[in-house]
Formats: sequence, C-alpha cells, structure tokens
Amino acid sequence: MATHGKKYSAAKQQVEDRPYALDEALPLVQKLKFAKFDETVALSIRLGVDPKHADQMVRGTVVLPHGLGKSKRVVVIASPDKQKDALEAGADVVGGDELVDRIAGGWVDFEAVVATPDMMRAVGKLGKVLGPRGLMPNPKTGTVTPNVAQAVTEIKAGKVEFRVDKTGIVHAPVGKVSFPAQNLIENASALLDSIVRAKPSAAKGKFLKSITVSSTMGPGVRIDETGVEAAAKR
Repeated sequence: MATHGKKYSAAKQQVEDRPYALDEALPLVQKLKFAKFDETVALSIRLGVDPKHADQMVRGTVVLPHGLGKSKRVVVIASPDKQKDALEAGADVVGGDELVDRIAGGWVDFEAVVATPDMMRAVGKLGKVLGPRGLMPNPKTGTVTPNVAQAVTEIKAGKVEFRVDKTGIVHAPVGKVSFPAQNLIENASALLDSIVRAKPSAAKGKFLKSITVSSTMGPGVRIDETGVEAAAKR
C-alpha cells in the first residue's frame, strides 16, 4: 500500500470528514496546495449507472467558461477544401492522408484530433493509436464534423470531453490551482450541469452518488452532491 508524505498528510488533516458545498470545496483545494508546479484541479463523479448497458452510457462535452489554462495542441485531418478553415481557426497541424500516415507511424504530439466525415475511412486505421489515448474523433463529441473551424475554436477555448468509465466514474479537469477561486467554481458548475443534463433515461434512482474534487497531488475533498443536483435542475 502506498504511503503519502508529510505534506500530503498535513493537507489531508485540514479536510473535515463531511461533504462541502461547491463554493467552499474549491477554495479549500487551493489552500491545500503544496506541490511546486501549477496543479490541475479535477472532479471525480460517481454516477448511478451501469456502463455495461449501452442505454446507461454517459458522455458529452462542455466548453468551460474559463478554459483549462493551457491551450490544447489540435490536429485536423481534413479534405483539402477544409484545411484552410482549420488553419485560420488556430489548428496546430493540418493535413489529409499524409497526416494519417504520420500518426500511424507513431507521431502523437497533440491532445485533440478533429476530422471531416469524408476522412473517417482513412482515420479509422488509427484506432489502435488514438483509441487507447481517448483521441479517436467521434461525431457525438463534435470531433467528426464538416465545420472544423468551430470544432477547433471550441477545443482551444477549453472544451472538455467527459465519459463514464467502466466503474461508473467520470474524471474531468476544471482548471488550475492558480485560477481565481470563482473561475474554478464556475467551471466546475458548468461541468456538473452538463453531466446532470446527460443523465440517460434508463438510469434509475440517485444519479450523482458522490463527487470529489482534488488537485494533482492533494487530498480529495467531498462535495455535497444533493446541492449540486438541485442547482443543476433549476
């Protein structure tokens, strides 16, 4: 069993054994910071779904109002008539079949991939490279689209994709420890609202089972999920 250092233990002692309101939990996470780098703040949300059933899958995207503090490197695989649009929107690397070959050869220096529908036959060959990294373009998340400019703009602005894992948990970032506390609160609220709206009709009973927020190195802080769900339904 892993043991934590003195700084982590000291930080954990400042967290009371109770659920916190969202606007109370995020400033606390910032106060507990002890790492020397600007840590990412992320939420872990346990949902009342069984992801083994297709009709209980929860996934979607949300553009966080204050972004993530770091612009993602975006690759666009597009037909020639769309490549100029992608570049003008700020895509980092744009190409067609030659870019597919480059990625198939092992180049993965990017954090997001957008493709036009007509290129998906070629992009399909990249499943083994992009799939395990969660980077495979998908129409449901807006990354397979003829409107590549809009897709690039949203990703650069802080679009976050969320997806429930096989244990029923969604993990997603909401910013950096250095953000103003209010920006973190608004980002977290936007993410949680989107997840509540994505509740499948087949999911019965309590949907938000537990919510924890933490920084990369810090201890988890429990959030009062009942208050979050009530706010999201307003």
